[in-house]
Parts: sequence; structure tokens; C-alpha cells
Amino acid sequence: MRNKILWSDETKIELFGVNARRHVWRKPGTAHHEANTIPTVKHGGGSIMLWGCFSAAGTGRLVRIEGKMNAAMYRDILDKNLLQSALDLRLGRRFIFQQDNDPKHTAKISKQWLQDHSVNVLEWPSQSTIDDASRRDCAPIAKERDSVSAMLTN
Repeated sequence: MRNKILWSDETKIELFGVNARRHVWRKPGTAHHEANTIPTVKHGGGSIMLWGCFSAAGTGRLVRIEGKMNAAMYRDILDKNLLQSALDLRLGRRFIFQQDNDPKHTAKISKQWLQDHSVNVLEWPSQSTIDDASRRDCAPIAKERDSVSAMLTN
């Protein structure tokens, strides 16, 4: 069954560093050595939002999200990318689509699009706990995200 699942999610990638506090371990008197400093950009340096999908067969399309995504924008992303990704990955018409329970995913307009295109959606509990096997299954999207992030920051 896992070979027929098309997993999807959105992610925010910071274009310069990470959006978190960082700590550096250093010897006394070396605070300003280059190896112990982290360059910064005023006002954060920006970020990019992406939607992507993957299956056991590989990665599907990766889409840049312009602005704040709402249900209509999500439906448009599905319309332009979901079925084509399933086709490119040779999942067949009877693939199972996984998405989390973000409000734009569960909005009427999104559900209607999925129903109109006969997409089977994997039921997902709203506050799911991810077991170790599922965490290993999700590793490819994290690897892809890290790869994209590295390309954008270099």
C-alpha cells in the first residue's frame, strides 16, 4: 500500500540561516573569531514557501507559493500539479493522497476538487503522533527540503 501513497506538505525555508536562536560553544577570548560568528542579514533575509509531494517512487513537483496560501490557491496547486505528479511517478489512477489537516486542505473547495477528480485521500487524525516507521517514510521530503534550502543559501 505504501507504494501507492503520494505524500504532500508545505514548508517554509529561510533564505539566510534559520528562524531560531543559535548558540556557539567557544573558548574564552575567542568570541569574535570568524569560526565563532554567524553572519546575519537585517530583517531576516527573507524566506520562501514551497509545496511538494513524493512517493516511494521518488519526488513529484515542487511549487513556489507566492504570498499567503489560502484554500483557493491550494486548490490551484492541486489542479496544476497533483495528478501530473502521480502520472510522472507512475502511481496510476488509484493512488492514495496524503495531506495533513491544515484548514486549507480540509476546506470545502479543496475537498470538492479532490472528489471531482476521484482522488482517494488517506484519512489523517488531526493530532496524529508519528511512529518511528512513519518518520523513516517521511525522511525523503526532509532530505529534499534540506537540498532545496542548501541550493537557495549557496
